[in-house]
Amino acid sequence: MPPHLPFSDPAAVASALAGEGYLADDRIAQVVFLSARLDKPVLAEGPAGVGKTELAKAVAAALGRPLVRLQCYEGLDESKALYEWNYRKQLLRLQADQGREWAEVEADIFTEDFLLTRPLLEAIRSPEPVVLLIDEVDRLEVETEALLLEVLSDFQVSIPELGTIRAATTPFVVLTSNNTRELSEALKRRCLFLHIGYPSIERERDILLARVPGLQPALADRVARLVATIRGKAVRKPPSVSESIDWVRTLVALGIGDPDRASVEQTLHVLLKHQSDIDRVARELASSGG
Repeated sequence: MPPHLPFSDPAAVASALAGEGYLADDRIAQVVFLSARLDKPVLAEGPAGVGKTELAKAVAAALGRPLVRLQCYEGLDESKALYEWNYRKQLLRLQADQGREWAEVEADIFTEDFLLTRPLLEAIRSPEPVVLLIDEVDRLEVETEALLLEVLSDFQVSIPELGTIRAATTPFVVLTSNNTRELSEALKRRCLFLHIGYPSIERERDILLARVPGLQPALADRVARLVATIRGKAVRKPPSVSESIDWVRTLVALGIGDPDRASVEQTLHVLLKHQSDIDRVARELASSGG
């Protein structure tokens, strides 16, 4: 296998990620493999807390690469995502250079010495390969997505004062979306699509066993089945995988090896984050005798 190709096949991806505590199904392993082979970003969509961000972290650990993270939010702009100029430092230089012609001063203050790099530019300029995580991209305004297009298609950034900065190494890019809004077709075209949904009972049990050291298989199976049942109810916010991990850790910490209805009700606040959901699930458990 050529040295620039980190995985020989999807099975090698699954094995490498499992070594980092991330259990990838066949689709996840295939998309990660193809992303590495084709130098295309992964767009991972799905409910919050199902392991999209953890996938990027596991890939970084498996490849032995630094993780560069851009956390998206409403109002994120170029100065926080790409770069900005160090205006304070530039002002000091201008004060020191009073009396010089503007053309000479301008050439001095718009150099890399005055450039403040942000995550996208940091990933592009890194002398060693990195994993670039663009987290919760659906929280950006549609207009702001345009900042990402040049980076994702050509792995380069254009800075008017300096020209085009091309990637020294190609980053492995993962974008995550909780699907709160439709992303632009231009962004989607540049990515390999991956939907990560809630896992099956069997896979969630295996995830719990992998993430909680010393967990007994019987408790992992019981929790996975309870969580699947709760997700099937008309709750406002179905429990995520990360919340089921927190819940089983809570049960272990409390010494509850076989949760009955009372212990489930007493710890539902760890699994569910809305009181209306807690009340609904508690009532349905009581009525069913579960």
